[in-house]
Amino acid sequence: MRGHKIAQLDPLGLSSVDLDAERPEDLTPKFYNFNESDLDRKFILPPITFIGGQEKELSLREIIRRLEDVYCQTIGLEYMYINSYEKCNWIRQRFEDPEQKKLGIKDIERAVKRLIRASKFEDYLKKKWSSEKRFGLEGCEVLIPAMKMVIDTAAGKGVDTIIMGMPHRGRLNVLANVTRKPLEELFCQFDPKLEPSDVSGTGDVKYHLGTCIERLNRASNTMVKFALVANPSHLEAVDPVVQGKTRAEQFYRGDKAGDKAMSILLHGDAAFAGQGVVYETFHLSDLPAYTTHGTIHIICNNQIGFTTDPRMARSSPYCTDVARVVNAPIFHVNADDVASVLHVAKVAAEWRCTFKKDVVIDLVCYRRQGHNETDEPMFTQPFMYKKIHKQTPVLKKWVDQLISEGTIKQDWYEAEEAKYQKILDDAFANSKSPAYAKDKNWLDSPWKGFFTGKGPFPYPKTGISEETLKTIGVKAHELPEGFALHRGLKRVFENRAKMLQEREVDWALGESMAIGSVLLDGHHVRISGQDVERGTFSHRHHVLHDQDKDLVFHVPMNYLSPTQGHYTICNSSLSEFACLGFELGYSTTNPNSLVIWEAQFGDFANTAQCIIDQFISSGQAKWVRQSGICLLLPHGYEGQGPEHSSARLERFLQMADEDEDQVTEIKETKHLHHNDLAMYQLDDVNWIIAHLTTPANYFHILRRQLALPFRKPLIMMSPKSLLRLPECRSSFDEMTTGTTFKRIYQEEGAASQNASDVKKIIFCSGKTYYDLYKERANNKLDTEIAIVRIEQLCPFPFDEIRKELEKYNNAKVCFAQEEHKNMGPYTYCKPRLACLLRSMNDARAGEINYAGREAAAATATGIKSSHYLEQKTYMQQAMAF
Repeated sequence: MRGHKIAQLDPLGLSSVDLDAERPEDLTPKFYNFNESDLDRKFILPPITFIGGQEKELSLREIIRRLEDVYCQTIGLEYMYINSYEKCNWIRQRFEDPEQKKLGIKDIERAVKRLIRASKFEDYLKKKWSSEKRFGLEGCEVLIPAMKMVIDTAAGKGVDTIIMGMPHRGRLNVLANVTRKPLEELFCQFDPKLEPSDVSGTGDVKYHLGTCIERLNRASNTMVKFALVANPSHLEAVDPVVQGKTRAEQFYRGDKAGDKAMSILLHGDAAFAGQGVVYETFHLSDLPAYTTHGTIHIICNNQIGFTTDPRMARSSPYCTDVARVVNAPIFHVNADDVASVLHVAKVAAEWRCTFKKDVVIDLVCYRRQGHNETDEPMFTQPFMYKKIHKQTPVLKKWVDQLISEGTIKQDWYEAEEAKYQKILDDAFANSKSPAYAKDKNWLDSPWKGFFTGKGPFPYPKTGISEETLKTIGVKAHELPEGFALHRGLKRVFENRAKMLQEREVDWALGESMAIGSVLLDGHHVRISGQDVERGTFSHRHHVLHDQDKDLVFHVPMNYLSPTQGHYTICNSSLSEFACLGFELGYSTTNPNSLVIWEAQFGDFANTAQCIIDQFISSGQAKWVRQSGICLLLPHGYEGQGPEHSSARLERFLQMADEDEDQVTEIKETKHLHHNDLAMYQLDDVNWIIAHLTTPANYFHILRRQLALPFRKPLIMMSPKSLLRLPECRSSFDEMTTGTTFKRIYQEEGAASQNASDVKKIIFCSGKTYYDLYKERANNKLDTEIAIVRIEQLCPFPFDEIRKELEKYNNAKVCFAQEEHKNMGPYTYCKPRLACLLRSMNDARAGEINYAGREAAAATATGIKSSHYLEQKTYMQQAMAF
């Protein structure tokens, strides 16, 4: 099936969409040794074709004509690589049977109305705000009736929730004419005088914003919820976020086959071919813990990327070729043939609802303006744009055809046009009201019933009863009868049973206690990432595999109680960008679930940096969207070289929106009221960053994520060597009822008994505390050096650190870290310590000492001897006065 090679797909008639202008020889009769005299011979039609209708045989000439009508006109089909006879036959029938493509008069009138709205909306914006960037849809206005046909068809088959992601081009039109967001709310975004009155934050440009709206779909006469997810300028970055949100919608509704919730992703041609996250997201599509049971992809194929010709932008024939890796059918269609577009859209929706697999619609169109409305495209594409300037808009082209055929009447069309013009004018007049300038109107993931009070809220107590701790500890290690456990795990479980008897936990057991208690509270917990089921460092073991039977496994944490929440723990594909984006989308759907993404090593988060920078750290400020996602990033200098030592803690701290020159004080806010500084700080900051030293604190911080009356992302530098360090254990007494998360650990040793005699106070965080503690003991400096652990780095615990500085007022101040000087928490903590000391009128503000590795380009040395030498030097610095 290669008819797509010669299909008339380009509405401009300029180029071959597959970048190959030659007609393949195998698409000519001559290739099969047929000559002119053979064309009128009759052939019996095989059962795999539907071109005959009721006829059993046709002449070769008629066979060729009918096949050309189906495969070589304005629709080009790619599907023969699909390894399913049933699916290929299904597609054949939808396109070869001429009855399938016929549109009824109601469908045509509905599509004309939608095309009027799509076209006139762009004209109106151009007229009112000619110098504003809006990334309009001109040249691909048919996208709106196409999307509506997809939605109508899916809604008719029971789908009632549509989660959408898209780039900036056409977003305003989709908001106005697909989600039907009130036009007043859109138009007021163009008014520079109006400011949001309801939510603090930086906001975002209008063509990045999302929304969530539920409304009646008239074609199916059912209510449909639309969520258009907010997206930065980073093209395709939203793809996995949409998939995660869709998966979560399906999970919470018990929609195990994707019958009710569905995702639609819009793409640009250059981005679909060029951005690796597209490939990563496709590879999640059939994984058991990630599938959304089919996504409809629609590409607005402008045949250009900003100023770059597709011949310079991709090596594949089509921009869609990446979809072939998951056997997704690809429907190329000329966007100026509205009837064909509508048919393709209908078939795509039916495919998804029938087979629950991905499908791609390639809308081959053009971009009437430049990259944006202020751009000059003639600089780089003069030939293309000379043609575009002469191109008749699709609305006029189709309406003229329909009127000439007598399908619709001129006065009916003009009345519909006038009707929409009045809607636009009325909305523009009303948009002057400040009532429409509310940030909450742009929230893509509203949480009904969550934000119920304004406070003040007490700092949450996150301890639980000792009985519950023991129950979790026992139940989390119970096995079904006849289950063959690995002998190595038997020893691990025996050691954990011994710890329970001694009323203590190590890191892995503390984590199980936290997760188990959240589950027992009825909440859902989801942990994903590479190798999380076992744990990178073989410490977790939450999925047990029978040693005698293949594919038999057991998740004990799902058998704690009949009324518990569901526990999902799943190894991900070898992807960070898409997988973290997926979990972020999942976390925004329901605030009462604990969603955790764990990196195999902390520095692997580098390849998910776009999600971290554009979505997680700034999502609330830009889009009023909160998330309680937790990132576990293994971090620590243990001689494993530059790629497995640092999670780049300094980068996360740099993105914290906390002023290093201000000691935080409680201020009045528009929403929540606080009388507890710790709570005020948590509410005010963009995310929480922690570098913990005890299992108990890990237990509490995970539980605190769901105990807060708001949601903030949690970035945790998680341990490696501490997982098995005997000193890194916590007593039940630190986790039982009445206990809570400790933002700092004070010095509790000999130094705390004679604070005035202490010569040096060392502030540190994370694993290095145990090194400092041991070195201090070896040097017999327990009475002269106090060590304070800052567990929660952001928001910075000014109030608790002030107490330590006041207590050890004769001691020199030092910040110690195992990272290099230009990395780690030093550059974040030093100015805050100095600011705090200045506010105390303490001369030590200018004398904060540093102990740690020297500045370096690489995060760590790869030479073992150098690592030990650096560590030795660092310890000497820390113990010196």
